[in-house]
Amino acid sequence: MAKQKKQPRPKAITPKGFRDYFGAEVTARKHMLDQIAEVYHRYGFDALETAAVETVEALGKFLPDVDRPNAGVFAWEEEDSGWVALRYDMTAPLARVFAQHRNDLPTPYRRYAMGPVWRNEKPGPGRFRQFYQCDADTVGTASVAADAEICAMLSDTLEQVGIPRGDYIVRVNNRKVLNGVMEVAGVLDPSDPTKFEDERGIVLRAIDKLDRLGVDGVRALLGAGRKDASGDFTEGAGLSDEQADVVMGFMEAKRDTGAQTVARLRELVEGSAIGAEGVDELETIAALLDAQGYGPDRIEIDPSVVRGLGYYTGPVYEAELTFEVLDEKGRKRQFGSVAGGGRYDDLVKRFTGQAVPATGMSIGVDRLLAALLAKGRIDTAQKGPVVVTVMDKARMADYQTMVAELRQAGIRAEVYLGNPKNFGNQLKYADNRHSPIAIIQGGDEAEAGVVQIKDLILGAKIAENATLEEWKSRPSQIEVPRSELVAQVQAMLKGQSDDTEA
Repeated sequence: MAKQKKQPRPKAITPKGFRDYFGAEVTARKHMLDQIAEVYHRYGFDALETAAVETVEALGKFLPDVDRPNAGVFAWEEEDSGWVALRYDMTAPLARVFAQHRNDLPTPYRRYAMGPVWRNEKPGPGRFRQFYQCDADTVGTASVAADAEICAMLSDTLEQVGIPRGDYIVRVNNRKVLNGVMEVAGVLDPSDPTKFEDERGIVLRAIDKLDRLGVDGVRALLGAGRKDASGDFTEGAGLSDEQADVVMGFMEAKRDTGAQTVARLRELVEGSAIGAEGVDELETIAALLDAQGYGPDRIEIDPSVVRGLGYYTGPVYEAELTFEVLDEKGRKRQFGSVAGGGRYDDLVKRFTGQAVPATGMSIGVDRLLAALLAKGRIDTAQKGPVVVTVMDKARMADYQTMVAELRQAGIRAEVYLGNPKNFGNQLKYADNRHSPIAIIQGGDEAEAGVVQIKDLILGAKIAENATLEEWKSRPSQIEVPRSELVAQVQAMLKGQSDDTEA
């Protein structure tokens, strides 16, 4: 009989592009998401949770080829339902939900969604294949008041999670204004939207690279083309100098005040109906926000917001953090964008054949967490549970009673469930758990009706650098009546908290 080949042991590694999140990180993210949800709820938005899996057709821009769907999604083929994929974002599921349940949902439908999304893309530093998104959208109204509301809500959300006024700005632009600029520049024909389509695509991609290539690089791409440092040549849109002047004028139209910026944009789109409509919308948004007290210190009109203009159909907005951080090489740089969104009036149409106006935003949860960490607004210190040590295995019921009393008082607590033979290992376990307090009761203490409470935080501090006076005033271990266990633990935890804040 042939000897069966031994199966190799699996490697304990995380798949490429994915990572694990532990206690403090998960707690910080949950706290931040709860704060965001509080703002969204206050604005009248309802929570929506969709499945992690959608049909590939519902995701829209990813369709199966002969073997597997195009790169970008994690997908597989079901025998009875065709290709399905992990959701790529939160917007495509929303469009599917509204189309599927539109007869039962209120219109406008206001929803927010939070959760992981998956992208089958090449991972890199800080770029993962699974990450959290936090979206809020209004579906079913063409009123730009909905866009103004999203901008106001984004501003309030940033302040709610701990980004103070002056450390962020929400910048607003409009795709219709750019369409008007391209019409004036001669690369958009309203009577034939397909005409100059290739040229417009190059223009959009060029202005999207302003931050990376600068004015000269973008100007080259608007004209004959650009050769990069490696010698690779990128073909340009072929615009004349006069046409390029119009496009560059749009990108440099920001003035000292919103009113001056709007006036300059109106000059640039003169003669274009769609451009004038976009300028009117920006003017209305500015007026609505101003009436609510959202001035240029929080939200401003800025034509340089160009990301997503190929996707959005009207107003677009981006939240940028303006404070400086140090990059991996120790250089100062602004933190940059943490959220963005805009109006997308064509997404639901794919399902229903009818245009359904919609607008919304998405917050980059991981980037916002990184920003809060950089500002010192997140407590990264892990806070473990109170640990009730075990001096006698036969008295486990007594220890479980203690921990139950602590939990009923709202205190996070656990009984040590390892081998209790070596008491030192129990305290070492409590240290590894970042426990603030250890509870000790041996046979002698039980007979005397007392319990020992050990302040592990102060004990560590005393071991390092506390003064003799501090040790005398607050010894790290005290003996109290068993009946006072909960009250004394509460007092000790409060004292630790006060010390941390001080």
